[in-house]
Amino acid sequence: MISIQSSGMNNKRLGELIATIGSDVEGQPGFWQFNFGEIRLICITDETHDRMRVMTPIASVEELGSEHILACMNANFDRALDARYCVNNDMLWGAFIHPLGCLTDSLFHSACSQVSDVAVNFGGSYSSGGLSFNSDIFS
Repeated sequence: MISIQSSGMNNKRLGELIATIGSDVEGQPGFWQFNFGEIRLICITDETHDRMRVMTPIASVEELGSEHILACMNANFDRALDARYCVNNDMLWGAFIHPLGCLTDSLFHSACSQVSDVAVNFGGSYSSGGLSFNSDIFS
């Protein structure tokens, strides 16, 4: 079993962090909406189950062709890094999901950057940042 050391992250600390890195912050502990650059992010936590997710809606699934969905799945493998493209309620989302208790300030900032980047880069590179794993080895 993998042991993950707690960072002490909780809703109080996360709320302070969101107020520092975000703008136009709305919500309450456990559910926030805020701007991170040009992208509106949603952060949801569940302290009881030690979960946190940062996400943003990207497009209605109705508007997407199968080529976009396939491109998203390919990006999840080598370019989206820790963020992911996912579908829920007929909406394509960018999301980062992580245990809350071991989340660090820098990892949360990275999560916001990556989710913002997958939204901005949708339809282009589909990347969450500059790093890309070499998927050619699986060809």
